Amino acid sequence: MAKHDPDLSALFHALSDPTRRAMLARLAAGPLTVTELAAPTGLRLPTVLKHLGVLEAAGLIASAKDGRIRTCAFVPGALAPARDWMEAQRSLWEARLDRLEAYVMQLMKEGGHDQ
Repeated sequence: MAKHDPDLSALFHALSDPTRRAMLARLAAGPLTVTELAAPTGLRLPTVLKHLGVLEAAGLIASAKDGRIRTCAFVPGALAPARDWMEAQRSLWEARLDRLEAYVMQLMKEGGHDQ
């Protein structure tokens, strides 16, 4: 696994902002227009568009324009790289903790200490 994966970095960057996470949560229920996404944020449209640009660059959303209306949709499969990375980290740390536990148990056994 590469030490620096730009796609994974873009994904975590996109997920790092609570406004963007809230937008994704709303989009999980179905596609929404930019205006619908902007309404509860209290942010100005240019700021909302910047957030949507970050989400789209990370592959988390797709947008389509019909006339003057832009609709955004969540792309749940885009979360797979983050899930895979976190699963690899979980496995790595579980293995490390298992080895630590075995080492501590061995030390206790050698020292004549029982649990």
